[in-house]
Amino acid sequence: MADEQETGLFNPHEDVPFIKQCDCSTPGLQITQSSSKPTVWPRPLARTWTLMLLLVTCVLHWSRMAMPICAVTMAREFEWSKTETGMVLGAFFWGYCFTQVVGGHASDRIGGERVLLLSTSSWGIMTALTPILAKTGLSPLLTMTASRFLLGVMQGVHYPSLVSICSQRVTEGERGLLMSTLACGCYLGMMLVGGVGSLMLDWFGWQSVFYGAGLLAVFWACCVWKCLLQGTDISLDSLWISRKDVSESSRINWLYLLREPSVWAMIIAHLCFSSSYYTLMSWLPTFFKDTFPHAKDWVFNVIPWFVALPTSLFGGSISDHLIRQGCGTAAVRKLMQFCSMGVASVFILFLCKTSSFIQAVACVSVTIGLSTFHNSGVSVNVNDQAPSCAGALYGVMNTCAAFTGLLMVYISGYMIEVTGSWVNVFSVLALVNVIGVAVFITLGEAKRIDQLDEPEII
Repeated sequence: MADEQETGLFNPHEDVPFIKQCDCSTPGLQITQSSSKPTVWPRPLARTWTLMLLLVTCVLHWSRMAMPICAVTMAREFEWSKTETGMVLGAFFWGYCFTQVVGGHASDRIGGERVLLLSTSSWGIMTALTPILAKTGLSPLLTMTASRFLLGVMQGVHYPSLVSICSQRVTEGERGLLMSTLACGCYLGMMLVGGVGSLMLDWFGWQSVFYGAGLLAVFWACCVWKCLLQGTDISLDSLWISRKDVSESSRINWLYLLREPSVWAMIIAHLCFSSSYYTLMSWLPTFFKDTFPHAKDWVFNVIPWFVALPTSLFGGSISDHLIRQGCGTAAVRKLMQFCSMGVASVFILFLCKTSSFIQAVACVSVTIGLSTFHNSGVSVNVNDQAPSCAGALYGVMNTCAAFTGLLMVYISGYMIEVTGSWVNVFSVLALVNVIGVAVFITLGEAKRIDQLDEPEII
């Protein structure tokens, strides 16, 4: 038991394939780098960064969900149809797909912490400016679509940066729990925007929801820059470093990686999961408004994400425990993904048949809770297979997911507009999940494939 307590999260004494660890002897918390590879965070620094990454992920999802939460009110004010509302919501994913690979590659190269600082300050300002753009005199449909697109561009680097940080700064045996912990920021953000955001919407108007998220993001960026990075100059010029200092991710044979069936299984599972998940996030508030118009907003905007918090931590803990007990890593990843997509699809189908508000909230809560197992499935599988270029590869995965997410959000709005029924939408989402998990279970692996005897530099 004592041994287990000594080998908790982020053990700085564990042997890891890095040259040296961070030097925290100087005042403050600094990031240091070895001559060729990033350093593993020691425990005090890891705890601080974990808390800050959790908080920024929380605020990011407040910013991202501000538009879906306010969509009904804004559609009424600006006289948007369901199709036009879907176009505004879907514009986020057009922008989201453009910066995934670039953000992941930059994070692998200069450090995800610096990339996150730049992106967070940018999308924080963009979020705060959104209500102002709606009043510029131009068409609100045009300005809100443009703001959602730019928000997607700026937020696209976030998760590839987190994956890169997890690969570079954390020991291999603790990555599942770390990613599940950071994913709690998503659910906290959903609860925050669903609870506090809904109250702000009712009391102060939809503009206040955007102002709140934007100001918090800018405040986070200032704190990280002054306290953790200690005012370090950060510029894009650092990307153009000499070739001898290029990180290992730049020396990966990408053609070899993309020929592997297990990589494509991971990509397909991730894009199927993300497509259904993004569609649910975008349209669930509208679903409850249309189906149960007299229900309290905070109930269906908070309870599912409250359920997601313990299930995410449980999924990360149980996956790491099973691996420590000798279960195959690939089998554990497939089990987690089956729960997040296969079992969750059953409750999505139940949602089609429910006529009770309580039953609908229960089905959505179970679906969202099970979906958190994705954080210890495919999300970590990218570190199993290609830790040296995890950020860039995850960027490829999220790019594919952004395209399909865009199509699914728009098609869902069109189906609702034409048929007036939610049954078809939820049935399609369940089918997409089943296809994705079937491919991953059949072809997925967990062996490292990013190392060759003589890697080709491309």
